[in-house]
Amino acid sequence: MTDLSRLTDALLSAAKRAGADQADALAMEGTALSIDIRGGKLEQAERSEGTEIGLRVLIGGRQACVSASDTSDATIAALAERAVAMAREAPADPHAGLAEADQIARAWDLAALELADPTAEPLASDLELSARRVEAAALERAAISQVEASASYSKRAMHLAASNGFSGGYGRTSHSLSAVAFTGSGTAMERDWAAEGRIFASDMPDAEAIGALASARALERAGAVRPKTGTYPVLFDERVASSLIGHLLSATNGAAIARGASWLRDALGQQVLPAHLSVIEDPHRVRISASRPFDGEGLPTRRRMIVENGILMGWTLDLATGRKLGMPSTANAARGPSSPPSPSTSNIDLTPGTASRDDLIAQMGTGLLVTSMIGSTISATTGDYSRGASGFWVENGEIRYPVNECTIAGNLRDMLLRIIPANDARAHLSTRVPSLLIDGMTLAGA
Repeated sequence: MTDLSRLTDALLSAAKRAGADQADALAMEGTALSIDIRGGKLEQAERSEGTEIGLRVLIGGRQACVSASDTSDATIAALAERAVAMAREAPADPHAGLAEADQIARAWDLAALELADPTAEPLASDLELSARRVEAAALERAAISQVEASASYSKRAMHLAASNGFSGGYGRTSHSLSAVAFTGSGTAMERDWAAEGRIFASDMPDAEAIGALASARALERAGAVRPKTGTYPVLFDERVASSLIGHLLSATNGAAIARGASWLRDALGQQVLPAHLSVIEDPHRVRISASRPFDGEGLPTRRRMIVENGILMGWTLDLATGRKLGMPSTANAARGPSSPPSPSTSNIDLTPGTASRDDLIAQMGTGLLVTSMIGSTISATTGDYSRGASGFWVENGEIRYPVNECTIAGNLRDMLLRIIPANDARAHLSTRVPSLLIDGMTLAGA
């Protein structure tokens, strides 16, 4: 493994010699291995390894970012000189700057987060075997015509250091299996998928269960037709429901608020969800892929309420957007080697309901259960919402037949105030949102 802290120290030293007032440096390395099986044959086996370094320099409120994949001393020196030259020509930004020394994270319990699997990297042959098991399980259903199965592993590490005294890093691992199953042919072809990913290989579900679920879902789609046009309740399946909360998070992102480009720009302190629901960010969940001990500017992360009992409590901020809005950072900066920090959330929880998805299906009477969505027309400033959807038609509280080629529409501000959550959120996901029922949505179909 590369000594990433040595690289960041070298970048900071080079930036100082080149004349930077402030600087922060990010070094990343990773290994990724993936296997794809299609039609019973090995379609692709890919392995990649790489190291990338990035440097941000600040000179009197002017900043520039540069990056490279070459980590030689000569490249580091040239990188710093280029960054300083670029910063001197950049427009002044009174809000740009590093954290104060008393703001940065000083200590954290990285082991408690369990972000990296200590076991050995899997062999390519092991990944291929897992992908073939997924495929074989999906093909056990006679009506399945084709399966695309994949298995992958990645290991990444990063180290961030800054001239304000911050220095820290951590590693992550990921194991995943997926399958896409097809049934029918021509214009009658339908497809669906199943996938699982975990930090630890020992937490992964059986490959056979993933393949069987993909094929079962695909077969349920056979014979899909367009549903009726009208106004109906819509139940967003757990697989797609998180997108609704994603729109809420986008609208409360400090960058959008600072630009005035958010349909929630005037909603701070107002009700945006039903009164019994909250949206919580917790970056310290154990064995969760988006957990992190500090943010992209070295600030200590913490649990916070974005929405509490339906009331919008605050924006998602990094240092610069916080300064623009006259607010402290919420320690939500994210960045890559070639870009400055920007606000981004990590682990998100929506308060679950007490009813099961089946209970909500029975409750909705006649309407649409959405399991897949494509495309979108969503206004960032008004919240007007329109998306292509497919799923199942529900009558008298029971699923009747599959549907496709329809559009659902509404306004996000109104929609979110009417959501009724189920209790089926999956515990291992970084964004835990259950199935959501919304009444009175416009459906354009046949």
